[in-house]
Amino acid sequence: MIRAVYTDGGVAILMVMDTVTSEVTTRELRGQLADVLGRAMYAGERIGVTRNGKLAAVVIGVGDLEALEEFEMAQDLAAYREAKAADDGARVTLDELRRGLTQ
Repeated sequence: MIRAVYTDGGVAILMVMDTVTSEVTTRELRGQLADVLGRAMYAGERIGVTRNGKLAAVVIGVGDLEALEEFEMAQDLAAYREAKAADDGARVTLDELRRGLTQ
């Protein structure tokens, strides 16, 4: 289960995601693709796809993907705000950077 807490403008947001609900092999996936997609789309299942006994991919519904993308965007925004707040305003030119790298 993924549990992540991040803040956005001082508001704490908790995101909880269930783990993989079932698994199929790549061979099984070939024969059950329509069923697997339906389970992901309509039942909200997260179906792991294994290859040689190891988890290789996970089939998820669009809602889960959108939630993950929203979470990533919130993390990026929080990191940007933190970096901006920590910025002291000091800048270097490209030539200064190159000189510093060659010394």
